[in-house]
Amino acid sequence: MKIAPIVEAMKQARGLQGLLVHTGQHYGDGMSDVFFRDLGIPVPDVHLGVGSGSHAEQTARIMVEFEKVCLQEKPDLVLVVGDVNSTMACTIVAAKLLITGGSCRGRFAQF
Repeated sequence: MKIAPIVEAMKQARGLQGLLVHTGQHYGDGMSDVFFRDLGIPVPDVHLGVGSGSHAEQTARIMVEFEKVCLQEKPDLVLVVGDVNSTMACTIVAAKLLITGGSCRGRFAQF
């Protein structure tokens, strides 16, 4: 849910090219689809489809798949939202690839 206003602001920003990545940590209608639909969040540009598993399995799959996206897309900034396995995994990948990272939790943003 936190991503909705961020995506909207990114649409309005000149010269900003964003890529929306959905890890698939939360999936199905009740945990994912409903938020995209009801909040008007666009379909993700990339869906990693990691699904369920133990915390370690899920985090590892996210890291492997997100690293592929980062190596291909070469982003200047990775912005993560929330405080779940996906947040940690993507932050670690960005840090290890020396990509500037930012996080948004609730009403707080940090870079």
